[in-house]
Amino acid sequence: MNIRKTILMRVYLAFGLMVFGALLVFGKLLHLQYVDGDQWREMADSLTIRERVVEAARGNIYSNDGSLLATSVPEYDIRFDAMAIPSEHNDVFNARVDSLAINLAKYFGDRSSRQYLTQLKEARAKKQRYVLIKRAVSHQQLKDLKKFPLFKNFKSEKKRFSSSLIAVRENKRILPFTNLAARTIGYKNTKGDTVRVGLEGAYGDYIEGKSGVQLMQRIAGGVWIPVNREMEIAPTDGSDIIATIDVNMQDMAQRALEKQLQISNADNGCVVLMEVQTGEIRAIANFTKDGEVYREKFNYAIAQGADPGSTFKVASYLVALDDKKVDLNTVVDVGNGTYKVPSHTIKDSHAPKKSRMTVLEAFEESSNVAVAKLINQHYGANPEKFTGKLHEWGLNQPLGIQIPGEATPWVKMPDSRSWSKLSLVQMAYGYELKLTPLQTLTLFNAVANNGKMVAPLFVKEIQHLGQPVKKFEARVINKQIASPEAIKSMQTMMKGVMDEGTGKRLKSPLYTSAGKTGTAQMADGSRGYGQRRYQSSFAGYFPAENPKYSMIVVIRNPRNGYYGGSVAGPVFRELADMVYANDLSLHHTFGQRQVNVAGEKVPYTLRGSKEATAKVYEKLGFKTVNWNAIVRAEKDSAGTGVTPTSFATNEVKEGVVPNVKGMGLVDAIFAMENAGYKTTVRGKGKVINQSLAAGQRLKAGTHVLIELN
Repeated sequence: MNIRKTILMRVYLAFGLMVFGALLVFGKLLHLQYVDGDQWREMADSLTIRERVVEAARGNIYSNDGSLLATSVPEYDIRFDAMAIPSEHNDVFNARVDSLAINLAKYFGDRSSRQYLTQLKEARAKKQRYVLIKRAVSHQQLKDLKKFPLFKNFKSEKKRFSSSLIAVRENKRILPFTNLAARTIGYKNTKGDTVRVGLEGAYGDYIEGKSGVQLMQRIAGGVWIPVNREMEIAPTDGSDIIATIDVNMQDMAQRALEKQLQISNADNGCVVLMEVQTGEIRAIANFTKDGEVYREKFNYAIAQGADPGSTFKVASYLVALDDKKVDLNTVVDVGNGTYKVPSHTIKDSHAPKKSRMTVLEAFEESSNVAVAKLINQHYGANPEKFTGKLHEWGLNQPLGIQIPGEATPWVKMPDSRSWSKLSLVQMAYGYELKLTPLQTLTLFNAVANNGKMVAPLFVKEIQHLGQPVKKFEARVINKQIASPEAIKSMQTMMKGVMDEGTGKRLKSPLYTSAGKTGTAQMADGSRGYGQRRYQSSFAGYFPAENPKYSMIVVIRNPRNGYYGGSVAGPVFRELADMVYANDLSLHHTFGQRQVNVAGEKVPYTLRGSKEATAKVYEKLGFKTVNWNAIVRAEKDSAGTGVTPTSFATNEVKEGVVPNVKGMGLVDAIFAMENAGYKTTVRGKGKVINQSLAAGQRLKAGTHVLIELN
């Protein structure tokens, strides 16, 4: 054999062995794929483990008065492990599955027991371990389900079997008061781009808590089931937020604003109620017209920057007062209510009552001409001094509030590109600048707070398991925005608006208040101010002599009137009235009140305890000697007027029927029950008749009917 043949034989042998080996590998692959494929796929699936993040329960948001504004409630997806009972115990499964189907059908009422039974048996036949039974099940429903057959651990023939129930928990966020302060409470949307709104968004890191971990195993069909019934790492629930919102005041604010928006047929509006010294926001409401109704869709109070209009005259006059350019008695000539400046004529909304008026009178009447003239006269040559003071107060900076979305204010300076010869006079009465309602209110609140400007506060405290985590105190933006003398003068001017000026129709006989009306024409994009759309506003505080609350109301594009006093003012008055009625700290004590000064008329009383009645009269400031005169005369059966004994001064004797005629219901029942009689009542008012005659001796437990009228 030559060398060439030897080499070829070796090559052919090697090639043959390679082909044979390849055929063996290919054959094995086919065997694995089509013969043993299901077995190995199931095994591969069973060995696949991953971690599932278990969401923690979000913390609650509470109002200032302890009411629950937002909370998380658990909801569960209920799933069925058809193989929790091993295959060799089919008899145990079959003995109980019918009862489970009947219970599920009866409890949920969404399917028949036969449909449930078919689903459960098919799951058993297919050896499924994670079959969906019901979504969005409440915690109470889960407790009930755990009592159903197969859904609870049980014992059969001395052998214990585990529950077939798998509950997958999710947390659902709810607002107990539905739309009450909904936009301020807010939300955090994590689907797609994270959107943070309101307190939920701003304090999400505290509220969300720390997620837990549960190991999940993939079984045949790509279904994931928990490896263990218990979580490997339990979640830590979030912290609670204590907000400054007062539920009652918030409800009042929303009702008052919504009513006025409907009356004025406006596009949208907002109202904010703030506590003067602390800056705590007690109520904030925002409504947008949506078809025929108004809904909370956008937080105008913090996010809508616009020309404030005449409410800004407070800032203009305060600058001039602080610089001692004017005082309350400074006279300004407003002529016929027009003032010509380069390429523009400034006009008052109404012809002035007189051509020359004091600063106080001009402010009370909200004269555009007066404020424009004064600011132009004293700052026209040096506008930086006027605008610089506004910047010094911080009006050009965001307030840095605790919830996201605050619009950046814009208070232009002479070096701004848009500055013109008109800018100074326009700014004097609230144009060519942008402030949000909350930023405007903060300025008014500083005036009420004797010059100290504090930032609005939405959150007082963060707690975890009832223990304080972080507390928030009033944050001072500017310790003294103007001299005490200037602040005092401005307080006088704002009170004058309510006493003699554009806000006098809003004056209450029960308490004093101070404020400023505002009417601003709204720019409409590139069309400018030609569309005659208005923003009506009113800002102020009460009581004027010792301010506790400040408030701003802004209503945009009203169609039934547009002046601030008549459109926005009613909301201020209504909410202030309701707050005054509910906040007893605003009321004088009885000792400070003058009650029945002349002493001519003493109110009647019903019969009852003389000592108790005397104490009431004494507290009310009444002094009377003739006690019989203050009990109304009763008529007997003949119609003759008879004055009964004024008071039940005698002690009630058990077993003796007392005389309760002329008494109120509470005193009558007290007397009868203490004498040992069971009382039935008919009517309302005071007692005019009793079925048992007074003075009789009857055994305890006897029934007596008392009639009232």
